[in-house]
Amino acid sequence: MKHQLKFLAVAVAAMLATANVCAQTAGTWMLRAGATRLAPVGPSSCMSAPDYGDGSGCTRSNVSASTEPAGGVTYMYTDNLSVDVPLALPFKHDVIGAGSMQGAGKLGEVQALPVTVFVQYRFFPADAKFRPYVGLGLTYAKFFKEQGSYHLTQTTNPGGPATTFTVDSKTILTPQIGATLALNDKWFADVFYSKAKLSTTTHFSTGQTMGANLDPAAYGMAIGYKF
Repeated sequence: MKHQLKFLAVAVAAMLATANVCAQTAGTWMLRAGATRLAPVGPSSCMSAPDYGDGSGCTRSNVSASTEPAGGVTYMYTDNLSVDVPLALPFKHDVIGAGSMQGAGKLGEVQALPVTVFVQYRFFPADAKFRPYVGLGLTYAKFFKEQGSYHLTQTTNPGGPATTFTVDSKTILTPQIGATLALNDKWFADVFYSKAKLSTTTHFSTGQTMGANLDPAAYGMAIGYKF
């Protein structure tokens, strides 16, 4: 009987130790994979002079949303504080005519890669099955592979060479809310939403510019593994 009690005590201690390791305690690493949708708002401000358009007003643009495979790495610094680095493929966005270019279709395309480091606070005990969190991140929004279309050239430089453009990259703050749901001791589901305030400027090879308050919303879901 004494040996059985000793064995039971050792088994319970081992189970508790395993549960502690599997919980979101200090020192825990969490990896996740899923998808993220990045949705800018619009439209942009008016294109600077000379603005050819169709004579009905100023030339504006909208930027399409993009969904890409995404994931991330999280490290629990304490039982409640974590550091999170999202990972994703570049988001591919179409630039679509608006204002006097409404209906003109695609003016160009651009790729965006928001590189972010979040500091998060997770609510509830470390071993809770459901843990909501809030975060604040520093984001470097990198824009690259900008490519103009025939419609863009016809608007900004009719009869001339093809118009090219660049979009200013920016560093911004990104607030975030989210939650994890434990599926078992190791696996969990993660959902999040973030909304950043991002203003940038597009520079055209013709000398014209176009400002935009993109203020993108990002939301996604993933399945993760902790160790």
